[in-house]
Parts: sequence; structure tokens; C-alpha cells
Amino acid sequence: MNKKGFIFDLDGVIVDTAKYHYLAWKNLANNLGFEFTEEQNELFKGVSRIASLKLLLEIGGKTISQEEFDQLLISKNDEYLEYIEQMDESEILPDVPRVLQYLKQQGMPIALGSASKNATPILEKVKLISYFDTIVDGNGVTKAKPDPEVFLLGASQLDMAADQCVVFEDSIAGIQAANKANMISIGIGDPEVLHEADYVFANFTDISIQFLNNIIAG
Repeated sequence: MNKKGFIFDLDGVIVDTAKYHYLAWKNLANNLGFEFTEEQNELFKGVSRIASLKLLLEIGGKTISQEEFDQLLISKNDEYLEYIEQMDESEILPDVPRVLQYLKQQGMPIALGSASKNATPILEKVKLISYFDTIVDGNGVTKAKPDPEVFLLGASQLDMAADQCVVFEDSIAGIQAANKANMISIGIGDPEVLHEADYVFANFTDISIQFLNNIIAG
């Protein structure tokens, strides 16, 4: 049987932790005396914590000392981690376990490829960690998507050639990274946003076993 390596992004693909990032940034903005909207939060997707804080301060028209800046980075992350602490299986996005289970039954190697530095504790909280043969996260990569580093590392840790790997992503930067790595890119979300992907599904519920078999056989 053919083998393909499957690499999953975390946020927006397996779980939705973006809402927790938003709440933490929103509270930080409120403490600094200004509002931060969900619309503005869209600008923060796939952006590092440091760059996000700079952006937030620009939005609020605030200037602060380096010391205070460093302190805010820590307090934002601490609050985010408190939200993560309370996660459970109810946070898993629809039908993700069905797809993971099927791929595992077929003996396909599975990796996580995420910019999150909290990927491992999140997967433990939602009890999905056992499906993953390897985890490549923000602790092990230096370049952000659309740079393909995270996916190329995932492929090599699965011992698979890049062109034998399949990536599930919800961001355009992630799709571009997968395409640059010469992998099959599957977008989860809005087809207009993810138009550069090889395939796009609204969610995992729309992904049939037949489709997975065709991808594996490909």
C-alpha cells in the first residue's frame, strides 16, 4: 500500500484556540485603556507574539518602555495559558478524530506542524496526542509560515519525502508554505481565502474516506 505523510496545523484545524488569543489581547488592550475588536484581531493571525504586541500598541496609539513591553508579553501569555489549562475534548473541531483515526488505522505517519509553542499541552488536554508520531512546533522552528521550514521538518521527522506529504491548513500563509514545500495542500475553511490550496473543505465533516483513499493512492 502507498504511504503518505500527513501533517496537521493546530489552531483552526484541530482546535480553535484563536478565540483565547483574542480574549487575552482584548483584556490587555482594555487594561491599557482602549478597545480591540475581532476584526482587528484578524491582523494577528499567524503573527508572532512580539510583532502582535507592537501592532496592538500601534492600534491603541500607545508608547511604552522596553521593560513594560517585556512584562506585557509575559502577562498576555500567562492569561492565554490559563485559558488553555481549561481545555478538554469538547474543543476539538468537528470530525477531526474520525480522520485521525482512519489515517492511523491505515498505518499513515502523522505529524503536527504548528507555530504554537503550546502545541503539546493542548494536544494532551484534548486527548489527541497519541495520534501524532511527531510534533514540530514553535519551540523547534525559527521561520514563520509561509516559509516551509515547519513542514519540511515534519516530513523529515516522519522519514517521508516532502512530495509524499499532505498538509491540512486553515491559513493562506500555511497553504503557501505547503505549496513551497511541494506537498499536497488541503485548506480547511473559506475557499475564497484558501484559493491557492490543492483542495478546500469547509471542515473535516466534508472529507470522505474515499477522498482520503484517493490521496493515499495518488
